Amino acid sequence: MEWLTKFPTMDDDRLRELKKVIDEGFRAFTRAYGDSIESFFDPLQFFLIQSERFMTRTPWPIILILIALVAWSASRNWKIIVGSVGTLLLIGYLDMWDDTMKTISMIFVCTVLSIAVGIPMGIIMSRSDRVQNVINPVLDVMQTMPSFVYLIPVVMLLGIGKVPGLIAVVIYAIPPMIRLTNLGIRLVDKDVLEAADAFGSSSWQKLKNVQMPLALPTIMAGINQTIMMALAMVVIASMIGVQGLGQPVLKAIANQYFTLGIFNGLAIVGIAIIFDRVSQAYGHRLQRHREIVHG
Repeated sequence: MEWLTKFPTMDDDRLRELKKVIDEGFRAFTRAYGDSIESFFDPLQFFLIQSERFMTRTPWPIILILIALVAWSASRNWKIIVGSVGTLLLIGYLDMWDDTMKTISMIFVCTVLSIAVGIPMGIIMSRSDRVQNVINPVLDVMQTMPSFVYLIPVVMLLGIGKVPGLIAVVIYAIPPMIRLTNLGIRLVDKDVLEAADAFGSSSWQKLKNVQMPLALPTIMAGINQTIMMALAMVVIASMIGVQGLGQPVLKAIANQYFTLGIFNGLAIVGIAIIFDRVSQAYGHRLQRHREIVHG
């Protein structure tokens, strides 16, 4: 009756051999294609470096004005503008300005990359149930796999640095962008689509002029969630060389510096609140516009 109490497992030698074959195969792939993959991401590295230089080398008053203008154009709410500027002033006063700018530049690049990849992928999913059934399990794995696991293959392929951290953050943060784009387009009223067909709209015209505008509030919710998940990954990504607020937090954990960890952790929370309030306010504006235009 031992089989009832002890779960049957693969033989130790076979399991060891299986793991060895997989490891050697991945190492061989890394040696063969690692340089090509690294050169493929050179434009992404250039974009990230230029974004970081802009945020860290531009005088801080100009950065504050730019952020206030972005918050105003998105929200039209003075409370959000004052809260955003006040939070950044407090962060700068506590000597965390440079790290905060590096983190914001990383989140900006991650968000742009997630939008560039996620929206087309969501559109493709919305057009085909078969594609949706194929991609959904992949998104499930991306969302449920422990974030530390993303770092292993990325570091083996690309080493330590900004680009591997950026890729790990995007893998973790992009699923909401894809899912909510797909959902938003699928939820567009069929009567509206039938009216577009009656006026002789092509598939591209329906997508550009009907489906995307009506799905925009849902897509904005996806962008919001992507930003929040990217910020949640910042501390973990600092383990492989991503600069910003995550590295002081990691240092505080390693050396038990309570104040350093709390201050930088609260700075991440402050940035998250700014992004969240601004993107939500913009989404609500889009929603009100849709209700006014479409009754």
